[in-house]
Amino acid sequence: MGFFKSFFSGKQESPETDKQKNNQKNFEVFKYDGMRAQRMGRFDYAVKCFTEALTIQEDFETMGYLSQVYIQTHALSEAKELLERMAKQEPMHTSTLLTLANVCYMLEDYQAMADAAQKAINIEEGNAMAHYLLGRATQGLDDGIMSIAHLTKSIALKDDFIEARLLRAEALLKMQQYNEAQEDIDAILAQNPDEEAALLLRGKVREATGQTEPAEADYRNVTELNPFNEQAFLYLGQLYITQEKYVEAIELFDEAIELNSNFAQAYHERGRAKLLNGDKDGSVEDMKKGLELNPKEIQGFSGQYGNQPGGRQTDVLGL
Repeated sequence: MGFFKSFFSGKQESPETDKQKNNQKNFEVFKYDGMRAQRMGRFDYAVKCFTEALTIQEDFETMGYLSQVYIQTHALSEAKELLERMAKQEPMHTSTLLTLANVCYMLEDYQAMADAAQKAINIEEGNAMAHYLLGRATQGLDDGIMSIAHLTKSIALKDDFIEARLLRAEALLKMQQYNEAQEDIDAILAQNPDEEAALLLRGKVREATGQTEPAEADYRNVTELNPFNEQAFLYLGQLYITQEKYVEAIELFDEAIELNSNFAQAYHERGRAKLLNGDKDGSVEDMKKGLELNPKEIQGFSGQYGNQPGGRQTDVLGL
């Protein structure tokens, strides 16, 4: 009778099968709750949901969603660790390696960035983005020649790759290869005449080759195209300081600070201009404000302003 009862009522599932079904159900609940939370911008809840889902099942797709949330919330170390796990689980997944390379760039871990980009190239030799990222990584490792080589390969694969041309132009500018840098800049501006980064680079090339008025025009053009482009204000103000136009520099940085009161480098450069213009007290005040806003942004600061006309170096603290 027991056999017929089992036959007609359906096969009875084991406790192990029930547990597996329950785990799968819970996994799906956590995963899709996490996806909804991510779409709604509830990133803290999304992290909890995805993390719980992954304790049940090491699911590649869910790991990808969690890595996105980590990147969105600037939890870059966590994103890097997770992406490395994903790369081990699916070693032929190129997009994971490219995302990992980008995260390593944000962490300034250029060797890990280069390793990830090279692995992507090994999988997909014709991937222009992978060569670009390897070029960016080698530039971060201060290997300008190899950076140019990788970027050249990237551009050969994708001729209109503006980011690669910009980065190659920067590398060529650092190596004082001004004509070659100008070729890349011209190619970019032929595609987009208002490309701000290219206009700024052209200004730096012109400045380096003694064309100060055209350089000033490029920097000024960018400030008019985009009043919130901080680099344009810095380049123009620094050019004024080099030309000993201290009043013009101070007025320019006044304008920049009015647009963004947290612009640390503008305070620093305005302080340099004030010092050279004879306003030591104002200089100290600006220097302290710049350091207060962002100590890391004021590179190599040691209580002195370097790179002044005539090679002078002045202790602005007066201590």
